[in-house]
Amino acid sequence: MKFTALELCAGGGGQALGLEMAGFQHTAAVEYEAQFCETLRSNRPAWNVLNKDIRDLNPSDYTGLDLLAGGVPCPPFSIAGKQLGSNDERDMFPTAMALIAGAKPRAVVLENVQGLASAKFSEYRKGLERQLFKMGYEPEWRVLQAADFGVPQLRPRFILVGLRKDDAERFMWPIGSYSRKFVGETLFDLMASRGWSGAEEWAEKANDIAPTIVGGSKKHGGPDLGPTRAKRQWRELSVDGMGIANEPPDSSFSHDGIPRLTVRMVARIQGFPDSWRIEGKKTVAYRQVGNAFPPPVAEAVGKAIIGAFTRKTKYAAVPIAYEARLLEEPIKSPKRCLPKKVQKR
Repeated sequence: MKFTALELCAGGGGQALGLEMAGFQHTAAVEYEAQFCETLRSNRPAWNVLNKDIRDLNPSDYTGLDLLAGGVPCPPFSIAGKQLGSNDERDMFPTAMALIAGAKPRAVVLENVQGLASAKFSEYRKGLERQLFKMGYEPEWRVLQAADFGVPQLRPRFILVGLRKDDAERFMWPIGSYSRKFVGETLFDLMASRGWSGAEEWAEKANDIAPTIVGGSKKHGGPDLGPTRAKRQWRELSVDGMGIANEPPDSSFSHDGIPRLTVRMVARIQGFPDSWRIEGKKTVAYRQVGNAFPPPVAEAVGKAIIGAFTRKTKYAAVPIAYEARLLEEPIKSPKRCLPKKVQKR
């Protein structure tokens, strides 16, 4: 059985892809940036991709939906910005609320940065909760750590799920797995793909979880791996975070050199399959990937919602103590052994 979904602010397709893998069929995927839409159409020609501002949508066109989902812009709440919240013109939560009120979907999923979970925005969150209660939903927020869902990256995301009472009683948050993937094992084959002799030794040095990928915005310059602190963390993994490479290192690259990541490598760290094509030049392509909601996390949330719909919940609820720990700071796993093909010979 297929369940229908409307995707707002679809970006490069991370959440939309994950929800598709969970079992949702998209009525429409809406994205403001034209080149992002090209990525969506290139990968899913059958999707109804709408290149428009979500403020121009007519909610009555989407009544009867099973799910309204979206990753509304995060700069109003990101610690990397000014955290203006409702005073930021990029705040799209009010628009999302209006669409929910008009379309009346069975369920709602809105994801954002962990900054929205801070005390500074407690009243803002309560306001959204009150609106959803009045619409007949039971909303709940939760921080999910991407590293718990097979993504080799410390990427906590703050997720709002709203369900009707009968579905809410059956909903259980996905907890993921404590068996985590690391950067070295994830990117080894790509680093070695053009004959770089140092790929195996590099993979050993990169045997850990990546810091949060930073996608940047139109106002941000060329693509790189984030602010100074993030670049230092990447350096500890023997990755040059000062830019994004066009190609993996080749046979002429120094054996003990520190390589840069390519857009494809970053996409893999975000949980995109290699088959997912990213359209546009490097800077635009990197923004699509860097700002994405990791598909494996979206898939887990989508499956949990379908579990509530079908009364076949497959996940255990996240323990409260674990949730509190995530809110305080991301968890970093101890290093583990690499697969044999990555180990130094």
